[in-house]
Amino acid sequence: MKWRFSKMHGVGNDFVVLDGVRQSIQMTPERARAIAHRQFGIGADQILLVEEPTHPEAHFRYRIFNSDGSEVEHCGNGARCFVRFVHEQKLSGRNPLKAEIATGLITLNEREDQTVTVEMGQTRFAPADIAFDTEGLASSTMGHDTLWKLPLNNGDTVDLSIVGISNPHAVQTVEDVTTAPVAEQGPLIESNPRFKNRVNVGFMQVLNKNEINLRVYERGAGETLACGTGACAAAVAGIRRGLLESPVLVHTRGGDLRISYDGQSIEMTGPATTVFEGEIDIDALVNAIPKQVLNP
Repeated sequence: MKWRFSKMHGVGNDFVVLDGVRQSIQMTPERARAIAHRQFGIGADQILLVEEPTHPEAHFRYRIFNSDGSEVEHCGNGARCFVRFVHEQKLSGRNPLKAEIATGLITLNEREDQTVTVEMGQTRFAPADIAFDTEGLASSTMGHDTLWKLPLNNGDTVDLSIVGISNPHAVQTVEDVTTAPVAEQGPLIESNPRFKNRVNVGFMQVLNKNEINLRVYERGAGETLACGTGACAAAVAGIRRGLLESPVLVHTRGGDLRISYDGQSIEMTGPATTVFEGEIDIDALVNAIPKQVLNP
């Protein structure tokens, strides 16, 4: 079974994008892991699948699979690549586009400079909305935000802003992202049992009222060069804390994103790049990867 694909990235957050409209794509966790594997497969942070919509107001359905095979609700950098893919593959000439994601609809607009602006959907701050158990945790107020003190099993305690932008996010401020304990604290927070569905972990360095540096440890993918929903979550958390003002320029290791927030709606603008196109025999790929590698 051969699948046509495009390899794309949004500020270094890289994707394999599949057309599930004109070809039959039956994605499984094992197939997603095989495609995403950087030594045995194509290599990607996430797999993006474009399908016919099930929602009457949507033009397409847009699904996201992490490199560990898990399906997630949203991916901001992937959303920009989704629009470019739809236009480049001539699946539609509509602009803006409405896409159906797991949590509702988002609107995307490709600009003349080939950047894409995404209306990121509903923002939530209640711990219950992202399945975060706060029972027995201490908290403090900063501006309009609540900081939750989360003890980690390495002895650290971190102060986290909780933000749901389809995906769940936990954001902390750090003095310097280059020396932030992303590799140590990232997996401890991501998989902390208080987060029922795991969580994306942001490490934010505030440079001035309109500019931050950011690193994100993503659930199911590890640290990526950029995370679109993570950039939105960090900007919103900083604005709610009183540290930032909209718009916010977010510097990631892969490039820059611009986030606008008016207290209700969020817009993210950034690039989307096609690297190459190809074809893969998915069953041959899965069968060629050692089982202990594909299913550790």
